[in-house]
Amino acid sequence: MSPIDKWLIAADDARRTVAGASIASRPCPQPPAAPAAALDDAQKRLSAALMRVNHVGEVCAQALYHAQALATRDPALRSQFERAARDETDHLAWTQQRLRELGARTSLLNPLWYAGAFGIGWLAGRSGDALSLGFVVETERQVERHLQGHLERLPAGDAASQAIVQKMKEDEARHAEQAEQAGAKPLPLPLRWAMRAAAKVMTQTAHYL
Repeated sequence: MSPIDKWLIAADDARRTVAGASIASRPCPQPPAAPAAALDDAQKRLSAALMRVNHVGEVCAQALYHAQALATRDPALRSQFERAARDETDHLAWTQQRLRELGARTSLLNPLWYAGAFGIGWLAGRSGDALSLGFVVETERQVERHLQGHLERLPAGDAASQAIVQKMKEDEARHAEQAEQAGAKPLPLPLRWAMRAAAKVMTQTAHYL
């Protein structure tokens, strides 16, 4: 595949992600028991805000993994990034479906989130495979903590959102472990701090926009 073909595929991935045209390859996780009582308006607003943040995270994950796959020269590593991106496509579709069920919209800034994350992923990928994998580990560990926080904040009656977030958390942990096994290099502490600060800005903004 020529470089032009790869960039055209990357552009199409971006278009489908931002347009909300992603289709899951796995069924949406379901709660182990029947859902609890219907959510009131305040609970729906909270669930919608948290799931919108999670959807933005998946938009960014798509951009990061596709950019890193495009940047690496290692075919095996490219395949690993592409497999992870497919899992993130499921997450993207699941969170979008849940937002529709809650009568809520996705972030108005999704094109901006995607563009920014793609640029970061490209830079990480061009910095060398070990550092790129280290970036995956740090990103996914941060996402794990973020999702655990959402599990604690979601309304007790919102079993549907909880089931989705729990499965996402398990997938993110697996992605981090796979990156570590592939030879990830730990990131410098200042870079980890910068990533956390950027993530905080994104999550606080996406909560509302």
